[in-house]
Amino acid sequence: MKEQEHMNPEKEQELTLEQALKALDETIDTLGSRDIPLETAFAAYESGMRLLKVCSDKIDLVEKKVMQLSEEGEIREFS
Repeated sequence: MKEQEHMNPEKEQELTLEQALKALDETIDTLGSRDIPLETAFAAYESGMRLLKVCSDKIDLVEKKVMQLSEEGEIREFS
């Protein structure tokens, strides 16, 4: 992810888990750079925290679906 390339929160919510993990990895790389301005680092940190929540929410949803599947023995959409 380039310095100016931070997604808005709405687009972050639309990412698949794999896309969100990749964006989070790119954000970590950005934060690891020693030559980024403080404002850019802060924006990357904020984006990273949102991406972390997106990943966590998506993983939680999958876990709930799996738990429901294993409890009932059939596939049923979690709502």
